[in-house]
Amino acid sequence: MSPASIIAIDGPAASGKSTLARHLARRLGYLYFDTGVMYRAVTLAAIRSGLDLRDEPSVTKLAEEVEIDVRPKDDPTGTPFEVFLNGRPVTDQLRTPEIDSNVSRVSAYRGVRHAMTGLQRAIGKRGDVVMVGRDIGTVVLPDADVKLYLDATVEARAHRRFDECVERGEEITYSSVLESMKVRDAYDSSREVAPLKPAADAVVLDTTDLSIEEMVETALVLVERHSADALPSDETHL
Repeated sequence: MSPASIIAIDGPAASGKSTLARHLARRLGYLYFDTGVMYRAVTLAAIRSGLDLRDEPSVTKLAEEVEIDVRPKDDPTGTPFEVFLNGRPVTDQLRTPEIDSNVSRVSAYRGVRHAMTGLQRAIGKRGDVVMVGRDIGTVVLPDADVKLYLDATVEARAHRRFDECVERGEEITYSSVLESMKVRDAYDSSREVAPLKPAADAVVLDTTDLSIEEMVETALVLVERHSADALPSDETHL
């Protein structure tokens, strides 16, 4: 396994972690894996099954039985992976307001997280991966080589998510996105299982006023620094 081959990026919704991870993975030639899509897929499956999302045992049972796969996709202009739910591609159906409003509840269930974490950890341990989520550095891959925690003001994050929704042609207001994000932040940070927080050894990066290029360059410096530290002392000057 090469130095800095496991990179964990955590943070709240629309903090820029997925954008950074996608660009960083492309620059490094690594797998980009957004673990949040797995919880979104479970949420989609539960909604399609007509389950009461407040029924934790039923949702957990579904998570343990459903088939979710994430495969790389060669698409430089879009998401570089495809999510399959029971063998069918669902990537384009995972970013709707209905999923946004319910995924925090589903992902907070202990059994759901246990079902997803095992797969996430196995993928991460293969190395050469940039993994994104809310508990990667704290729970899924606590031994990751590089840990980043991205944050931004809730207003900036709401604007980013609102712009994404408008670009997809959704009819939605900024105020509703902002309120939903505030609710989700509170829920994610206070949940009993794997609450949203930076790992003790994570580098916290405020992305409110940063461009994509600035975020990527900052992350690359951290990766290169770790790689240099991992080399034998007589190789650090090569």
